[in-house]
Order: sequence, then structure tokens, then C-alpha cells
Amino acid sequence: MSTSPQEATRIAPAARQASELLELFYPVHYRGNMALEDAMRGELTRKQAAIMWLIRSEGGSSRAMRRKDIFRKLGDWFDITNPAVTKALRGMMRPSLGLVRLAESADSAREKTVFLTSKGERFLGTMVARGHEFMCQIVLEMRQQLGEGEVDYGIRFLRAGVAGYERIDARSAKPGVHLPQRAKRKRARLPAAATNFWRRSDQISQP
Repeated sequence: MSTSPQEATRIAPAARQASELLELFYPVHYRGNMALEDAMRGELTRKQAAIMWLIRSEGGSSRAMRRKDIFRKLGDWFDITNPAVTKALRGMMRPSLGLVRLAESADSAREKTVFLTSKGERFLGTMVARGHEFMCQIVLEMRQQLGEGEVDYGIRFLRAGVAGYERIDARSAKPGVHLPQRAKRKRARLPAAATNFWRRSDQISQP
């Protein structure tokens, strides 16, 4: 099917922008994001830090998540097995850390819920403070080249990018939608924790 001149005019800038954004994948994901994670996690492993951030993002006011939900989300995120997640949780429960505890779920004695302990709450607060300090350094560095309004626009751009991905992801889950072969095996679902990071970071920046 041929492309109309109007459609070609619309697609051409998007193709160029997509190419430029793709070149940022490595420095943003494998360098920037992992550097932020390293600054936040302290003595925790990456999996343990992810568990803490998942509970913060999706655990509600009780700061708790069902263990099976943590299994599912980390399995998608890191492509790891349930025993590996169990090992991470056990490490977090040891007296040397004492960040989480397990309790029976109200609807099933077999199912467990993971709660943050008071020590876990304090550690999570430290993670947030470390992350905020790290991001402040990045923003101050950017402000040498960009104005405040440009930085705010960049934050809006990232939020719009996350929302755009979520819409595409939701459509791809509908019956009859054909995905690329690798995506059929496991769709790369963006964890809500990643979305909430940008939303919460923006709230922190509000006066």
C-alpha cells in the first residue's frame, strides 16, 4: 500500500527522532538508569532494590505486596525464576538487613504478603533521598545548557513517552493483535514502578 505525501511528511520527522532516541538507549538505560539505581540501593542487590521500589510504588499505604505479585513482576522485569526472587527476599529478612517480613494473606493461608518493617521504611526513605540527590546533580548539570522551562519540558516529554508506551502495550494485549516473534514469547511490560518514579519525582520537585 502506497503512502500519501501527507503521511510521508508526518512519518519522516518521527523516523528521524526515533533513530536519535534509539542512540540514547545504551547511555540512558545501561549507564544513566543503572548509575541511579547504584546510588539508591546501597548494600542491596539490584533485585532487592527493585523489590523495595515495587513495594513503594504499588504497595499502597500498607507498604505491602502479595509475594506472588512480586514474583510475577520481577520475573517479567529481570527474567528470573521464583526461587531467585525468594532468595532475594530471604536476604532482606535476615537480621543483618531486616527490611521485610512475611505474613499470611487474609484470603489464603498458603499465600504470603511481604510487608516492609520499620527498618525497611527507613531504608526506603534513604533510597528516595539518595535518588533525589543524584537526580538533582543531573538537573544542575543540565541547567548549564538548558533553561528551567526546557528541563520541565523534558520531564513532560519523558512522561508522555511512558504513557505512549503503555497505550501501545495495552493494545498489543488485545486478542487478534499480532506481535513480533520475540514479543509473543514475553511482552516487555513496563513495570508500574518505572512509571511511578517519574510521577513521584515530579511531585518531589513541586514547591
